[in-house]
Amino acid sequence: MRSKSFDGMACSIAEVMAAVGDRWGLLIMRDVLMGLTRYDDLRRSTGATNATLSDRLKSLEEAGLIEKRLYQARPPRHDYVPTLRGQDLALLLQAMVQIGDTWRRRAGQDAPLRIEQATSGRPVQLVLADAETGMPTGATPLRVAPGPGADEAMQWRLAMGAETRAMRVAPEGQAGGDLL
Repeated sequence: MRSKSFDGMACSIAEVMAAVGDRWGLLIMRDVLMGLTRYDDLRRSTGATNATLSDRLKSLEEAGLIEKRLYQARPPRHDYVPTLRGQDLALLLQAMVQIGDTWRRRAGQDAPLRIEQATSGRPVQLVLADAETGMPTGATPLRVAPGPGADEAMQWRLAMGAETRAMRVAPEGQAGGDLL
């Protein structure tokens, strides 16, 4: 089954999903951002078949997330290095690590990796902060609002979501507001 293209959709999430592609794209970007840049290393780490890995590397390159660089002429061998656009995905992957770690803790499992500051070795975590003051928002309720690039579909999505949220009561112990 072919998936529908996200072209023309004014949605930042759809734009990132279109660039990454699928779960294999995310795993490949995880590895490339962690420094695994050679085909054999990526195949071993992800467990992807040759066909899947080759296809996803080509897609990620076309999306501008990675760049193929020749490191050996005969036979030709390449490194796959993240572009600036690809490096932007580090934030998304860090958020996914935090979510996955939360799920693992709830299941009584330990985190498989730790993101830490390079110089101090202290663990880091993502936090939401007020864009003007830089202060963490903590557990304060959040809401989504149309941005300057919102199209008619985004306006509808936000209006329908607001109606649904108005009828919903937040579970005890949870802040009200939007989840995204």
